Amino acid sequence: MADLYMVEFKGSRKEFFYNTYYHTLELDDYVIVQAEQGEDMGLLTLKVEKDFKFTNGAKPRSILRPAGDDDLEHFRKLKQNEIQYKGEIIELIKKHNLMMKVVDVECQYDGNKITFYFTADHRVDFRALVRDLAARYRTRIELRQIGVRDEARRIGGYGICGRMQCCNSYIREFAPISTQHAREQYLSLNPSKISGNCGRLLCCLRYESLLYAECKKNFPDTGKYVITQKGEGTIDRIDIFNEEAIVINTEGLSFRVSASEILQVKEGPAVKPVTVAEGEELDEAALKKLDELENIQ
Repeated sequence: MADLYMVEFKGSRKEFFYNTYYHTLELDDYVIVQAEQGEDMGLLTLKVEKDFKFTNGAKPRSILRPAGDDDLEHFRKLKQNEIQYKGEIIELIKKHNLMMKVVDVECQYDGNKITFYFTADHRVDFRALVRDLAARYRTRIELRQIGVRDEARRIGGYGICGRMQCCNSYIREFAPISTQHAREQYLSLNPSKISGNCGRLLCCLRYESLLYAECKKNFPDTGKYVITQKGEGTIDRIDIFNEEAIVINTEGLSFRVSASEILQVKEGPAVKPVTVAEGEELDEAALKKLDELENIQ
């Protein structure tokens, strides 16, 4: 069976293709591949070494050939054209008085399609705009409305951790996120610290959420008063990585206990864990807004 490869296109778009014609291929080289209609060009980034199951009955298309010098020169000209086309569509948007922001332009290698990516707060009637674009470029035109997360992915950048944005490296689909993920991990609830470049909640808030939830099942809720083998007090938080609860006694001193060392739980008023750093204020309205934005596509 032909080898399976991952090919990356502009804007961190990634797709799988088979080396149907058994070309000699090298990673980090450009290749010409079958597109939905015609041919496209992308960067060979990964050879899939194990069996891979595709959802929704999707079947990868074929790698047609490695890119030659002429292909690379044509590709460079396309990149220059994309910059020009972006400026031209902005002028047309002003002409038609449309409330939309152009994010990026992507030309298919064979010239059979030009895709314009944009963001907008509402649905946009761009039929007249498409007619003008089709008449100007004499090719298939696609206007694709994307969300702010996809906008950040196409633009690229680095997160507050100093590493490349996760959406530019390996995330293929965005999963739902809420501020509850931050609360469960005892993170600061300062909106600026838990939001990414896109203005939405950080994708990495989900990474350890299942681990935290699984570990917390073994302990009483935060704020509960407990009797343990080491003394009594209120559970302040759970140290997930050491699988211990941090308990504070009536004298304000803290000690650690494992789940097996907790003997009894006494009912009492729940005490919320401290999730705001010293000198910060908890802005519940801003946090609620972040959760609401997650429901907007």
